[in-house]
Parts: sequence; C-alpha cells; structure tokens
Amino acid sequence: MADKQRISYVPMEAMDQRMQAEMHRCAREGTPRPESSAVRAHAPNAFWAFADSWQAIFHSGVCDHAVKELCRVYISRTVTCEFCGNQRSAKAGLREQKYDDLLNFEKSDKYDDRQKAALGYAKAIAWGLDMDDEAWDTLHRHFTEPELVELGCFIALTFGQQSWIRLLGIDHHQYLAGTDASMAPGFEDAETAAKTRADDAYWAHGR
Repeated sequence: MADKQRISYVPMEAMDQRMQAEMHRCAREGTPRPESSAVRAHAPNAFWAFADSWQAIFHSGVCDHAVKELCRVYISRTVTCEFCGNQRSAKAGLREQKYDDLLNFEKSDKYDDRQKAALGYAKAIAWGLDMDDEAWDTLHRHFTEPELVELGCFIALTFGQQSWIRLLGIDHHQYLAGTDASMAPGFEDAETAAKTRADDAYWAHGR
C-alpha cells in the first residue's frame, strides 16, 4: 500500500443525514467499506453514483453474485489494490480457497467452466486483450446477454475504481472502526492485518 494517504476522509459531521446513513451501512455490512466511501464523500455526486451503481450491479442484478465477487477479487489482484483485495462479500458464500488461484484460474481446478469464462472476460477487460470467436461462444454458452452486459459493466466499474483506490493510501479500520464486516480472514482488525501483511505468503508480496 502507499506510504501516505493522498486524499483525506470527509468527517461524518460534514455529511448530510442520508450520506451518514450510507456510511453506517458501509461499516455495518461492508462492500464497500467506509474508508473509500469517506473519500468519495468529497464529491457527493461521485459518492452516490458509485453507491447506487454498486448496489444495482454488484449486490443486485441478473448475474449471480458469486461470479461477480470472483471477478472483483481477480481485478484486485491484477491491479494490486490491497484495500479492495482484502475484502470479501459474505453474500457470495465462497470459501477462502476459491480466492487463492485467481491469477492462475485457467490452469486451476478450483473453478468450474462458467467461472473460468467470467474470469476470462475480466482478464480481457483488465488487460486490454482481444477475445476470439471461441471465447465469445463460451461466454454465450454460460451467460445470457443481459448477464454479459451486467457483468461487463460491473468488471469495468470495479477495474476503474480499484485502479484509483490503489493510489490513495487508505486502509481499513481507520474510519468508523470497530467492525470487521466483509473483511477477509486475517484482516479483522488493524493489529491482525499488520501481522498478515508481514507474512511472506501474503498475496500482494512480489506483485
């Protein structure tokens, strides 16, 4: 993570009642956690554009949430956004082992064909890769066109946001601290997170 925070958090008392309610939801439920939302609060239009889009195409929508969650964390690991990569969506119901091979998903036996197709879509968007007819045929075999549109929009949203958040130098447990909602194992509090990051096996080392 960056050594210094680059954009400040907006204090709760500077927010209106509706925005404060959303901040408390972030602390209580996570995804997103309150720190990134407290940065977006400098521009309320950006705050709500993200919050509403995230609710509409991540928490809700036609494509299954677990697939979107795998794509979200794949993007985290691709752009090395530790803030986003150390969060989990409880709604997805995925075991932690599902996250381990995301950058090597093509060769892994932890993902089924549908999940690999979605992750291939995420990879092409993140890395600016072309997709041939076979790849598109695979996607159409596993997803409807509404699902492909939603999934593509979601991947694009999280890729852009995480590429930006990576630069901010923000961390968890800094704003409305005291909850571990949506945190990955080993990141439940600041002390535990520091120990996890110091481990040689920590996913962001060497990225």
